[in-house]
Amino acid sequence: MAGKPVDPFTLEIIKNSLVALGDEMFYALQRTSKSPIIYETLDYAVGATDARGSLIAQGNGVTGFLGTLDTAVSGVLEKFGKEGLQPGDVIITNDPYGGGGTHLSDVSLIMPVFYGEEIVAFVANKAHWTEVGGKDPGSWTTDATEVYQEGLQFPNIKLFSRGEPDRALLDLISANVRLPDMTLGDLWAGVAALRVGERRFLDLYRKYGTDTILASIEELLDYGEEMVRLELARLPRGVYEAEDWIDDDGVGNGPFPVRVKVTITDEEFVADFTGSHPQVAGPINCTWTGLISEVRAGFKALTTPHLPTTSGMFRPLKIVCPPKTIFTAERPAPVSTYWETKRYAVDLVWKALAPHVPHRLPAGHFLSVCGTVLAGTHPDTGELFLLVEPLVGGWGAGRDKDGENGQFCVGDGETYNIPVEVTETRYGVLVEQYAFHNEDGGAGEYRGGKGVVLDYRILSEGAFLTATFGRHKFLPWGMAGGQDGSRNYIKVIRRDGGEEVFGKVARLRLERGDLVRLVTGSGGGYGDPRKRPRKKVAEDLRNGYITPAQARNLYGYGVDRGYAL
Repeated sequence: MAGKPVDPFTLEIIKNSLVALGDEMFYALQRTSKSPIIYETLDYAVGATDARGSLIAQGNGVTGFLGTLDTAVSGVLEKFGKEGLQPGDVIITNDPYGGGGTHLSDVSLIMPVFYGEEIVAFVANKAHWTEVGGKDPGSWTTDATEVYQEGLQFPNIKLFSRGEPDRALLDLISANVRLPDMTLGDLWAGVAALRVGERRFLDLYRKYGTDTILASIEELLDYGEEMVRLELARLPRGVYEAEDWIDDDGVGNGPFPVRVKVTITDEEFVADFTGSHPQVAGPINCTWTGLISEVRAGFKALTTPHLPTTSGMFRPLKIVCPPKTIFTAERPAPVSTYWETKRYAVDLVWKALAPHVPHRLPAGHFLSVCGTVLAGTHPDTGELFLLVEPLVGGWGAGRDKDGENGQFCVGDGETYNIPVEVTETRYGVLVEQYAFHNEDGGAGEYRGGKGVVLDYRILSEGAFLTATFGRHKFLPWGMAGGQDGSRNYIKVIRRDGGEEVFGKVARLRLERGDLVRLVTGSGGGYGDPRKRPRKKVAEDLRNGYITPAQARNLYGYGVDRGYAL
């Protein structure tokens, strides 16, 4: 937009006002939601775009939603156009194949912001609803074979028209989900967050006027691009490739090869996923929006992780992938555990570049969300309980640092576990153990971060387990001679002592007294384990991260070299 430049003081105030707008929307949604996966785990994202759909603000939240909000707004504009939208409209969408969708449980709400008679911006949020219907409690599952089994689909439709809710649509949602109070509560929380964003936008327009705000937005978008290009200039030019394997699709097929070719030039950063496996029968398929989001997350981490996010930052980024691959699935492919594939998009880029920029990227991490659903009848209330949560695991070591212990995967970002006290109060389980484990994996001069073990004892008379732990067969990769990390897995220990181990499981019947053990992987190591200093090995022993046998076998610190504590 041509015009008089905005003075730097006003520009800085507007920039920070947009950041604050995103933060305030974020906290409004958290405080008013009814699902622990939102108000405790923070499995959602909020943000704002300009009138064209360019992202200008995004609050903290799920990193993997970095390409979904502006894409959702673009879907709204494509369907309705500006002429089809009125003040007070709210559009709901979760369409995985268009309009910013990922899987049906991630529901986006979008509101146009009018200043006078003109749309000047959009505010949006995307949150994981615990229930959207479908064949399984919790809606996502590991053995769906078409999207119609996974819940309600909202293909960019008006939830509110001119400020009035569509009561028929609300009734339809209520009748098709297992926990209508919780689902509708999360819906209203999303609407509340939108209204907060709308108010803050209007405050800015009233204070500074349309010309100043629009000029500031253009300058902020250009600034984001400029900062990214400065960092892009510091990356090595060339073509870098990586390949990996996805375990399986949940319905008996696999493994599946996935590939990337990263090309860095003076002007572009191109991630080309040509050659990756076609879309599959099970629900690990990812769609185009998910692919964009994950590559964006990796690109931003590599270039400008410290700056507020805008669409301008992604102008030098180009993503290439043929249609109908495991990264670009099309209807009616099931997508409810799409994250198992989506995470590979950023991990492949990471793996291709890490050896060439070891000062910026570490070894591989545990990668999977390690999503878990426990459903049953609460032993105290007799009501349905649904425990839905992600888990933490180990990140890879770097060239001068150990990996982070017990962190969420790259796509989860600012998320948290449900506190033990909340879990034991609201659900029919007892948490018997939550600790770092000392399983083999991730040894190096700098060791990979440790994964965790979490034990749930079933207290209800009957329950069901659905879970998906990717990287169950193919381990987090080490670097520079470091050992690969360890795997993610689920172990069910029956009350009679029998044991079953899974990477993915759907609706496994559990009885009172059974134990569900969830184990996440350690990250890959960096450098020769025999070069790890004795002091650090002794500290790992003291913390229980390794055993004396591992100290001897992996690091060479036996009785002859000493590791006295």
